[in-house]
Amino acid sequence: MTGQTPIALTVAGSDSGGGAGIQADLKTFAALGVYGASAITALTVQNTLGVRSVHAVPAEVVRAQIEAALDDFDVRAVKVGMLANGAIVAAVAKALTSPSPRQRGEGRDEGPRRSWEGSAQPLIRRFAPPSPRVRGDGTAPFLVFDPVLAASSGDALAGAGFVDAVRAKLLPLVDCLTPNLPEAAALLGEAEAGSEDAMIRQGRALLALGPGAVLMKGGHLPGDEAVDLLVTAAGVERFAAAKIASPNTHGTGCTLSSAIAAHVVDGLPLAAAVAAAKAFVGAAIARGAQVRLGAGVGPLLQSPLVSASPAVRSSADDA
Repeated sequence: MTGQTPIALTVAGSDSGGGAGIQADLKTFAALGVYGASAITALTVQNTLGVRSVHAVPAEVVRAQIEAALDDFDVRAVKVGMLANGAIVAAVAKALTSPSPRQRGEGRDEGPRRSWEGSAQPLIRRFAPPSPRVRGDGTAPFLVFDPVLAASSGDALAGAGFVDAVRAKLLPLVDCLTPNLPEAAALLGEAEAGSEDAMIRQGRALLALGPGAVLMKGGHLPGDEAVDLLVTAAGVERFAAAKIASPNTHGTGCTLSSAIAAHVVDGLPLAAAVAAAKAFVGAAIARGAQVRLGAGVGPLLQSPLVSASPAVRSSADDA
């Protein structure tokens, strides 16, 4: 194979139940044909019933993981999720604004980059351009930030100083912020939005804090539709889909944000990436609706569960 494989980096917490965080992100990247690198920010002890404890990774170790990935891989998008505390937020911001050896031209000589649009080989893609937002030397990957504050169970996943650090250090670096309604309210210090008009107003208030775009996720609103609003300087775009009845929705936000990152790596403009990611999440929720994993809120399924390898199934069919 010639050319380059699309690569994204997830910076997030580990979910021992496998439904959210790093695990959900890597499953999403793989399902969408993107190679996933990772930097773990916290170890969460959890299952479908709730979070039992959280161990934050030392901030300097989080930064070292990110720098190791960016020093070696041609990362075209970064999805950031759970950051746990203010020190980790600062470390992530520092790592993402420090030019890597690759960005300084000190990496491996890979020759000229080619465009592979229309190639029959599924892992060779037309890559997304570097983020248009100027950070460091201006060649930073596209940054999607899902500001995780709590697990699906309601257990807190962010400590003291988190919101202030995010507002001061990270939001100005973000290309697409993807808060749900409680997260948007917490970032603004306001009551949770109760209508689409309020979502638009809060989206614009968050946009004023520095991100290039804000995807306000309206799944918490009552009604038969899950409505998300993409707020940018150019206006507001509405994305709606019928709500799917399922007891298994753990990891929905992680999956959406990582799917957006994967589709951006694949060359889609942001609005198209959001639409494709929302469709992917809908399919994952529907796929997981009838699967029972644990006694609580189970995960959605980014790809079908296969009970055996093709070779084993073939042998069984021939018996």
